Amino acid sequence: MSDLKDTSIVIPAKNECGSIGDVVAAAIALKPLEVIVVDDGSTDTTAAVATAHGARVLTHRYSMGNGAAIKSGARCAKGRWLAFMDGDGQHQAADLVKLIEKLREGYDLVVGARDSRGQSSFGRSLGNRIYNWLASWMVGRHVADLTSGMRAVSASKFKEILYLLPNGFSYPTTSTMAFFRSGYQVGFVPIQVLQRTSSTGSHINLYRDGVRFLLIIFKIGALYSPVKIFFPTSLLFLISGLSYFAFTLLTDGRFTNFGALLLTTSVLVFLIGLVSEQITNLMFLPTNRKDDNER
Repeated sequence: MSDLKDTSIVIPAKNECGSIGDVVAAAIALKPLEVIVVDDGSTDTTAAVATAHGARVLTHRYSMGNGAAIKSGARCAKGRWLAFMDGDGQHQAADLVKLIEKLREGYDLVVGARDSRGQSSFGRSLGNRIYNWLASWMVGRHVADLTSGMRAVSASKFKEILYLLPNGFSYPTTSTMAFFRSGYQVGFVPIQVLQRTSSTGSHINLYRDGVRFLLIIFKIGALYSPVKIFFPTSLLFLISGLSYFAFTLLTDGRFTNFGALLLTTSVLVFLIGLVSEQITNLMFLPTNRKDDNER
């Protein structure tokens, strides 16, 4: 087993008292530098159970979201590497060893990629396939699992992009795309996930979070390369405008206001895409932070 003495394992948890003890025990068995459990406003004994099993516990006085818990843990972590896993028992701590080994090969972010059997429902499986397809199209590289919560990363590089991460459940999506956008190397390692042992089940509701799902899709495009979203949209308006212009010219011998509106919208959408691209470039300007020398 690889030495994890330079690794901080961060586990976000909310009302996971039934599973967090076993999760912490399995993580500690890997002998990492530290195991940090971020209790995100739990109303049960999650914090006490995690402490009793040897974890360092950070507590949010109220629920701030999964992404906020990840950020709190990352800010306080001391390790050169950060490893993340869920507190509901679905992740196997031993898989973190494979992720850290791949980091040491030269990658900056390594994601534990689930197969279709690792999805809790058909709806979520379909949603994740759409995520992965869109991300692959954006970055020009196969993205095996964009939303997996099990991942390992260079601590210094992850802390550079903390300000970009949302407080909710879309932090894996945002962090993965941010690493691609920053020119860092992203790798994927196949993992098998288990049935959740948490009595609370998943905190994600397919129907409630459906709108969020659509918003995240657009956010992926806006974060990575806005032009890839805005240009096809602009082209669609342009083709529609020219087609409508040709139709009205042949049938009525005139150019209508609606045709002008479609063509004008095409130009405006294209220009908005260009401006968005420049703003995105500014977000990823090199910082003055020292790069880590872990390799």
